[in-house]
Amino acid sequence: MDQHGRRRNAAILWGIILFVILYGGLLNYMKTLTGNNTLDGAIGVILGLYLCSHPAANLVDLIFFERGAGLRALTKRSALGWLALNIATFLAGWLVIVNGTTRFIIKPH
Repeated sequence: MDQHGRRRNAAILWGIILFVILYGGLLNYMKTLTGNNTLDGAIGVILGLYLCSHPAANLVDLIFFERGAGLRALTKRSALGWLALNIATFLAGWLVIVNGTTRFIIKPH
């Protein structure tokens, strides 16, 4: 598998952001996925960690595998856009983690 081709795939990151929006909308509409807050929380935390792993892997590649060349390339406009997309994706995944952890303390009605 070509790691370099996958690393710069913006469609994956946009797909993650779209998925988080749909997931949040579904939770807002239904209030629960399974009817059990503990299970919903576990699903949210695990899903959020997985979603955050993509931009985190991109950052590791940028810092370590490009041997600093990636950091020097951040002055280019396209590289700054790529970094902003990774940050936005990471924050979207982080919101899923926060939503999942709050499900652990929600009292059933």
